[in-house]
Amino acid sequence: MSSLSGRFLMPQLSHTVPSSSARPRTRLFAGPPTVAQPVETGRLEPRVEEKDGYYVLKERFRQGINPQEKVKIEKEPMKLFMENGIEELAKLSMEEIDKEKSTKDDIDVRLKWLGLFHRRKSQYGRFMMRLKLPNGVTTSEQTRFLASVIRKYGKDGCADVTTRQNWQIRGVVLPDVPEILRGLAEVGLTSLQSGMDNVRNPVGNPLAGIDPDEIVDTRPYTNLLSQFITANSRGNPAFTNLPRKWNVCVVGSHDLYEHPHINDLAYMPAMKDGRFGFNLLVGGFFSPKRCAEAVPLDAWVSADGVLPACKAILEAYRDLGTRGNRQKTRMMWLIDELGIEGFRSEVVKRMPDQELERESSEDLIQKRWERRDCFGVHPQKQQGLSYVGLHIPVGRVRADDMDELARLADTYGSGELRLTVEQNVIIPNIEDSKIEAFLGERLLKDRFSPEPPLLMKGLVACTGNEFCGQAIIETKARAMKVTEEVQRLVSVSKPVRMHWTGCPNTCGQVQVADVGFMGCMARDENGKVCEGADVYVGGRVGSTSHLGELYRKSVPCKDLVPLVVDILVKQFGAVPREREEVEED
Repeated sequence: MSSLSGRFLMPQLSHTVPSSSARPRTRLFAGPPTVAQPVETGRLEPRVEEKDGYYVLKERFRQGINPQEKVKIEKEPMKLFMENGIEELAKLSMEEIDKEKSTKDDIDVRLKWLGLFHRRKSQYGRFMMRLKLPNGVTTSEQTRFLASVIRKYGKDGCADVTTRQNWQIRGVVLPDVPEILRGLAEVGLTSLQSGMDNVRNPVGNPLAGIDPDEIVDTRPYTNLLSQFITANSRGNPAFTNLPRKWNVCVVGSHDLYEHPHINDLAYMPAMKDGRFGFNLLVGGFFSPKRCAEAVPLDAWVSADGVLPACKAILEAYRDLGTRGNRQKTRMMWLIDELGIEGFRSEVVKRMPDQELERESSEDLIQKRWERRDCFGVHPQKQQGLSYVGLHIPVGRVRADDMDELARLADTYGSGELRLTVEQNVIIPNIEDSKIEAFLGERLLKDRFSPEPPLLMKGLVACTGNEFCGQAIIETKARAMKVTEEVQRLVSVSKPVRMHWTGCPNTCGQVQVADVGFMGCMARDENGKVCEGADVYVGGRVGSTSHLGELYRKSVPCKDLVPLVVDILVKQFGAVPREREEVEED
């Protein structure tokens, strides 16, 4: 197990952190964990076994499994990468591929293990490629390479900043994939294990290492997690046959930019007996049928225990998670079944020396902390340097935009860019003497403002049906249009976070928004079917986080503007523009 240990020095804690006895505790869950029923005899037998270097579902557990599990059994997805199957697949035409179930499943399902998503319904023959960017940190060189990839696809090529601090590039065609994968490796990027039943991009504090008020620099932890999970981008079959996707984050700020309450595993900074480490939250997730906030595992690990804990939790989920109804295969369902203590005991069995310390009461997160946004100019902890947060409208960029962002990072900063879960970009390490010139750049005036309007600041939107076959409605353009119309009608005194998602899979995380819109079909005043949205209100992020509740179902999209205006006036203190003008007179 020594190979799993990463040596970390105890961080320099911010002087703003109060003593444990003087501050209220942070709790990120609602209600007690589910009380489990007694576990059946044999239930704790691992359902997978290792064969020829890959983990496969045992024969006796294959009854009633879902179609995706059958695809995994028929052919190991990771062989497309680890045994170079992608090279041969990329030589076939789409017509040849669609003739055989095996190759059709390759492009529609198994390629997701390589981060490639075929858009059969909306862009037949084209793929979205999802990268891995631990902590959202990337470089100008990497950004230029991604720009060069999407540029060749013309109007079909674009990129999105995701809600997991990540890039997704669009328009990719299969024959280009082997060359793209080689190019990614050359610039230090990978798309491996970023889709389907894998560990998704490790999220951390976007201001890690530069924020004067940070608790701990999350970059070493998120990098180590990503390297471990992907075996340094070579592929790690130990964790590529999970029952479902799995999200992880490491919290490094009082702002909780990392959204720990919606992750399967969240590391929450805490001291214990003079040692720095993390309390663990587990089980947070969104799905069409259920959304659950993470609950405490009643566990604390030292900095050196981050990887062993991650490994043990993943193994418990991999070994014991059910593989039937896909709507009931996320890790929280297993926690519900075993009970939090039962699940914890399975994690302990898989820990080094079968030991796991109980939770610490000395959490380091201040509860009464006003969550900051990252827009505009902010001083770094490094004297003479600042970072600037830029608004990327609904996260969508084109090749020229990416090239310009890379140029700005090189010209004014250190060549580094950072992505946020709100789909925006931060450029750090700008000398204070260069700030004025930076703010005068045309890109900031025309496209990516450091000071966007208040209602635009918290606007997030998933891909929508422009590119995603699962989306019921178009989201990105509509989110912009609705917000623009609303801000012409009312004035707000503080940001209101509005999230859009095209379907119940809720990639746009509408339940954590102040106001959320989930795509659905509705009926207009004449009874005609039209695009609509279920509207959610009241989600919160930060130390007082909780999920929003359904406010109104099946609202036709054309009727959203007056409804949003009404919500903002009644619940968020918005003032109608007409009255504002009268009061000013």
